[in-house]
Amino acid sequence: MSDAAPDIATLSFEQALAELEKIVGALESGQAPLEASIELYERGAALKAHCEKRLEAARLRVEKIVVGPQGAVGAEPAEFS
Repeated sequence: MSDAAPDIATLSFEQALAELEKIVGALESGQAPLEASIELYERGAALKAHCEKRLEAARLRVEKIVVGPQGAVGAEPAEFS
């Protein structure tokens, strides 16, 4: 990737996922030279980790906002299937 690529830490989940999808497409095409493919793979791995971190943070926030049967707000584990 070029030096102009945005810092991963500043990307939203959606931005990081969109970039990761582009990287996967570029790698699957097999058109990039070896060195560029390695750089793309490294950035893709970092983007994947960033997305996982963002998802975990969202899961924890959802667990904090659960409304009980009588309208009481409490914390329960979120179920994502």
